[in-house]
Amino acid sequence: MSAKPLSHSPLLLLAATAFGTIFIGFGINALIRPLHALTFFEYSEPLIPAPGPALTLIESLMVVYGVRDICIGLAMYPPAWYGERRSLGWMVLVASGMAFADGAVCWNMGKGAGAHWGYAPMLTVVGSLLLGGGTGSKWEWEFLWGGWDGEAKV
Repeated sequence: MSAKPLSHSPLLLLAATAFGTIFIGFGINALIRPLHALTFFEYSEPLIPAPGPALTLIESLMVVYGVRDICIGLAMYPPAWYGERRSLGWMVLVASGMAFADGAVCWNMGKGAGAHWGYAPMLTVVGSLLLGGGTGSKWEWEFLWGGWDGEAKV
């Protein structure tokens, strides 16, 4: 009996579910305490404007950020529950893109990128493994190289 490939490990489903739960937690925090959620971007108090239209805009954008995180987190639950590894893998990869983008915004502001770029690669690895990456499977060859005959079709 051959061992199952790493892409079929139940630990990947648990990791994706944990990531989804973390996103939901960050999203709820952004909805309930939008200015506190800014601390994850390491923005300091002097950057937060006094009450007025600018502060209202920031709080409104944090609601958008919160809803985004809640939606991606909730979207990870059904495919994890039903074992739909490919769709879950794509969702986790999309979440890694969000984390990389959030880190790029922080880097542009001068700090806070490491907090986002620290977990983005973890999302990328879990998403890639869920998609069958690193197994040498026929699907991986067809997806990455365009064919199973051993020749890359670029």
